[in-house]
Formats: sequence, structure tokens, C-alpha cells
Amino acid sequence: MSFEITTAGPARLEARGELGFGTAADALHAGLALLGPGQWVVDLARVTSADSAGLAVLIEWLAAVNERGGALRFESVPEQLVAIARISDLDGLLFAQSTSSGGG
Repeated sequence: MSFEITTAGPARLEARGELGFGTAADALHAGLALLGPGQWVVDLARVTSADSAGLAVLIEWLAAVNERGGALRFESVPEQLVAIARISDLDGLLFAQSTSSGGG
């Protein structure tokens, strides 16, 4: 299992790989190291699989950016994550301004 998050432009990050139980701790720390104050976008188009631990990582990133006085938006959210967020009633919190890869 592997996950990577890298800078893809000014205030823009790109996530790749598996965002789940096996990678969540490393993903959390990697994202927090890159995210700061300001308006951020995280592109999730290359996330190959995700689960509830991955959703928890996104929530933590969102909270951290908010605490730092910024805003975070997710793009190309995998349907897997959208479905988990809906079931958890977190879709409005996480994806209200986000774009999904498939109509969600």
C-alpha cells in the first residue's frame, strides 16, 4: 500500500494511491506538513482506493487548514469517499464546494 501527496502548483496538492487504514497515519502527517493558511485545493483524482480512515484524514486536513485561517476544497473526489461521507452525513461538510469525478 502506498499513498503520496505532492505540490501540484501554488496552493494546490495532488494525492495519489491508496487512502485507507494502511496509509492513513502517513497520509495525515504528509498532508499536514504541506497545508498552511490560505485557499487550498487537493486533487483526489489519482486516489485509487479509499475507506473511512481516508475520510477521517480529509476531515483532519480540513480542520487543520481552518485552524490555520485558511480554506480547503477537494477536487475529483472518488465515489467511494463520497458514498462514505454521505452515509456518515459528512458530505455537506467536506464536499459542499468540491467537485466529484462522477456527479456527486
